[in-house]
Amino acid sequence: MFVTFEGVDWSGKSTQAELLVAWLREQGRTVLSTREPGGTPVGEAVRQVVLHGHDMTPWAEAALYAAARADHVERAIRPALERGEDVVCDRYIDSSVAYQGVARGLGEDKVLELNLTVTRGLLPDRTFLVLLDPEEARGRGGGDPDRIEREGEDFMRRVDAAYRSLAAVSPTRIVALEGARPADEIAEEVREHIRRIL
Repeated sequence: MFVTFEGVDWSGKSTQAELLVAWLREQGRTVLSTREPGGTPVGEAVRQVVLHGHDMTPWAEAALYAAARADHVERAIRPALERGEDVVCDRYIDSSVAYQGVARGLGEDKVLELNLTVTRGLLPDRTFLVLLDPEEARGRGGGDPDRIEREGEDFMRRVDAAYRSLAAVSPTRIVALEGARPADEIAEEVREHIRRIL
């Protein structure tokens, strides 16, 4: 089972990914818990460049995310799935479509095509989209924001709108969750959905 979590920065998606991993392991399942960009040495190196490096053009950003994803899928995600493990990933292709395809204006279809090509069409069995108003999400932020997190509210609103559109187009794969609720309440809803596909 391949499950991903999506949402604007500080929406609570990483917390939900961690809670699901813990629950699946309690059920006796073997789980690869991973993130994007990241998950492999190449992916983690790209993470440093795109989140903490110099400003770059939108296509350079999109191509770097896709390169990290290509390595991640071939070296970590596919092998885990082939071994019969569950994979829970914090961000995946939908992030690139929302952030680079829509919010950066590169084109939803172009960014999706690039990412489907480099992953050989691998899509999650289920994607949980944690929805939270970008202004409320930003209020949760702390520490030193990365290059993407420093983008303004208009950018984050475009990302949020893009995610909502993706959920409307792919309702069987993408489960939209109201992110303003307590974390344990959201986690129980996630578990209810997962029980149906286990």
